[in-house]
Amino acid sequence: MNFPKRRNIQEELRQKLIIVGSKNPVKIASTDAAFHQAFTGAFLVEGLNVGSGVSDQPFGDEETLKGAMNRAKNSKAVFPEADFWVGIEGGVERVSGEMQAFAWVVVLDKEDKIGKSKTSTFFLPKAILDLVDTGMELGEADDIVFERSNSKQGNGAVGILTNGAIDRKEYYQQAVVLALIPFIKEDLF
Repeated sequence: MNFPKRRNIQEELRQKLIIVGSKNPVKIASTDAAFHQAFTGAFLVEGLNVGSGVSDQPFGDEETLKGAMNRAKNSKAVFPEADFWVGIEGGVERVSGEMQAFAWVVVLDKEDKIGKSKTSTFFLPKAILDLVDTGMELGEADDIVFERSNSKQGNGAVGILTNGAIDRKEYYQQAVVLALIPFIKEDLF
């Protein structure tokens, strides 16, 4: 005789802890919003300063994805008691003489299931491209070109260049939700 699987009510009711591999308030807020958008239940989302193991300004898909993966894995190593770990890493890449910006998102759970997603891409103006080519991080280049301070912890290049039509939180949030697909549709992954 098959009995239905016993539900752990305490486990279902307890708040889930999500650790983001960054103290950047935009990355934390986008992760919080994405988990609440994708799932019902209570979540506590906290940021943790961990290394990405890549350049301060990653170039290309491979290095940027590696940075996001390292942030998620390093967060799990430092705080293994959590339920999920999230790494978000922004990168740039040259395409036909121009430079595009994007970010990779990696989500890990306790069973080492991995969800990955990439944001949409957009092209940077030449003034920013020239500064990034000198080795400057995109956020610092944004601050110089747009005469701002600490824009990477605010709306970032995507918000500045779209006049706020797309803010950085929403930009990351969509990618975090997409990275959650293996956890939303567990039976398929």
